Amino acid sequence: MPRIPSARNRLKDTPVDGTKRVLLAAPRGYCAGVDRAVIAVEKALDLYGAPVYVRKQIVHNVHVVSELEKKGAIFVEEVDEVPTGSHIVFSAHGVSPAVVGAAADRGLLAIDATCPLVTKVHREAVRFARDDFEILLIGHEGHEEVEGTAGEAPEHTTLVGSPDEADTIQVRNPEKVVWLSQTTLSVDETMETVRRLRARFPLLQDPPSDDICYATQNRQVAIKKIAEDSDLVIVVGSANSSNSVRLVEVALEYGARAAYRVDFASEVKQEWLDGVVTVGVTSGASVPEELVHELLAALEDAGYGNVEEVKTAEEDLLFSLPKELRKDLAGNKDARGLGGRVTRAE
Repeated sequence: MPRIPSARNRLKDTPVDGTKRVLLAAPRGYCAGVDRAVIAVEKALDLYGAPVYVRKQIVHNVHVVSELEKKGAIFVEEVDEVPTGSHIVFSAHGVSPAVVGAAADRGLLAIDATCPLVTKVHREAVRFARDDFEILLIGHEGHEEVEGTAGEAPEHTTLVGSPDEADTIQVRNPEKVVWLSQTTLSVDETMETVRRLRARFPLLQDPPSDDICYATQNRQVAIKKIAEDSDLVIVVGSANSSNSVRLVEVALEYGARAAYRVDFASEVKQEWLDGVVTVGVTSGASVPEELVHELLAALEDAGYGNVEEVKTAEEDLLFSLPKELRKDLAGNKDARGLGGRVTRAE
């Protein structure tokens, strides 16, 4: 896990051929599912006191995890590490029925903070498996979300990790096959995988609605718009954040001369800025805005004080808290609001 910096890294203002500027992508940062999950842990700590256990990282961001640890959250890999009778929160990425069952067997008080958009994919997997479809799940092997979705229908699910894998995958019955996807993938790469699957299996069915979440799509659209005008793109996000890593790839694919991912502003290297006139900045869907502000402050030290926000959509979605957290200990309805956003394309 990257070290949490104690002080800002001061970058030098070096001359370039042109007027320095920052193109700041919008939307960026927290999505509704992340807001909900983080607040769920905070609310559980408020209601039940520390410690509250969390299976895996609640969201894929080292800063968020560190801050919740300071408040009393304990992060574990599996439920068998949690003392019997304790409260446990399932992360935004979702869990399989086997994990839910294991928690129940240990007498744990489970709070499910799975993003509702991930839950939607789980329900699709259950329904298609019930109808005896083979599910081609497009996603990254080992990712928690993929493990949770596949766990809903393991006997009916085959993982497709890339467009190239689509060329070799085998199915039992080409007439009863459907594709689903991890919610945080590259839109372009996923559609290429689907195209190649359909070339081999013409009767391949689509999910009832798009599985790639609105926030992932919006952040990719925004970075596409600024990439071609950026000498350098910096994405704030953690290495295990699929959507953050995808933003770096999309930036390079759509014209950025260079692109890097950082957890913190202190990780920006002076040499990245050599000859750079325009810096594009964005952040993954699990990144708090304060980390972007710290990056902008570091860039201002280097002469990039002119910041232009490039907005491609508005987001204002709210997800309600898990049912266990919607009331206080006295049974009164909790009016605490959630952040979150949904698209209104401009």
